[in-house]
Amino acid sequence: MTNSFVIRVPATSANIGPGFDVVGLSLSLYLTLTVTSGELTSALPEITYSGEGADEVPLDPYCNLTTRVALYVLRCNGHRSFPPNLLRIHCDNQIPFGRGLGSSGAAVIAGVLLGNSLGKLNLSRERILDYALMVERHPDNVTAALVGGFVGSYLRELDPQATEAAQVPLSEVLPEYPPDAGEDWGLYPPVPPLGIGHYVRFKWENSIKAVAIIPRFELSTAKARAVLPDSYSRKDLVFNMQRLAVLTTALGQTPPDPDLIFEAMKDRVHQPYRNTLIPGLPAVTSLITPASHPGLLGICLSGAGPTILALATHNFESIAESIRDIFRQEQIEVDWKVLEVAEGSTVEC
Repeated sequence: MTNSFVIRVPATSANIGPGFDVVGLSLSLYLTLTVTSGELTSALPEITYSGEGADEVPLDPYCNLTTRVALYVLRCNGHRSFPPNLLRIHCDNQIPFGRGLGSSGAAVIAGVLLGNSLGKLNLSRERILDYALMVERHPDNVTAALVGGFVGSYLRELDPQATEAAQVPLSEVLPEYPPDAGEDWGLYPPVPPLGIGHYVRFKWENSIKAVAIIPRFELSTAKARAVLPDSYSRKDLVFNMQRLAVLTTALGQTPPDPDLIFEAMKDRVHQPYRNTLIPGLPAVTSLITPASHPGLLGICLSGAGPTILALATHNFESIAESIRDIFRQEQIEVDWKVLEVAEGSTVEC
């Protein structure tokens, strides 16, 4: 006899203009895990995969990001390996890889929830976030993926011992398992300290949708971060802080104010430096406005890019097609989707 449960984790968009590494938004594309258990077996669980990235995701439980995170959580809580009755894990993924829509954050949250469920650990939401932040060191995507909605988050200032524990190299948290790895390899990983990150959910006006314009090329977060400067002027930091203070309230107001939001979604901390990595981005952010496209509220790079996120209340196709035309002038093809702001991750039996 077999039984199963389902884990569903939404895509996310980080930054939303001025909120670099601070705010995130959950979106209605999903990574869904269907987990099946049954009779006892000595074999490792079978992993199958469909959807985005199906041709490139490792299916070995010791190599797949989600199952490696699950094993990390299990071992931190006294479980040597996956339960012996775990038969298979099927992953169906709607979140494109390397496009700034939180695919890795979704995989990490799915892994923590998988480990929590398999080990019957009953971890609190705050403790689940601790485990996720040991892997994904920036809180914006994983927090939004876990709790859903429009979320602000930060990393706490911990005492020296806890700070050291939270900053151990990722290679110790998720070691690269050798081909002959068994249950005894990497058995005692570093346990996360308590309360690494905190968050708050902001209000969101339900009429606002997110139009995701997704270029058909990948951009790694590491490459997108490498172009950022080591320091900023006070003027640019104040520019962003002023707009972020307004934006977190403006996106929850009824009716939404296009002029207020469009200006509040401008940024001087990350988007200008990424213009060279995303041909067409300067034209998109300067030419597509609420005046030229009624219904548009604001426009920004989604996470590290290359996806463009346009927040709007209507006229979605016109906005998306105009952005498509700009990218085509750069010989770049795009896909686009109108997305809802999603609720957080779920586990259903």
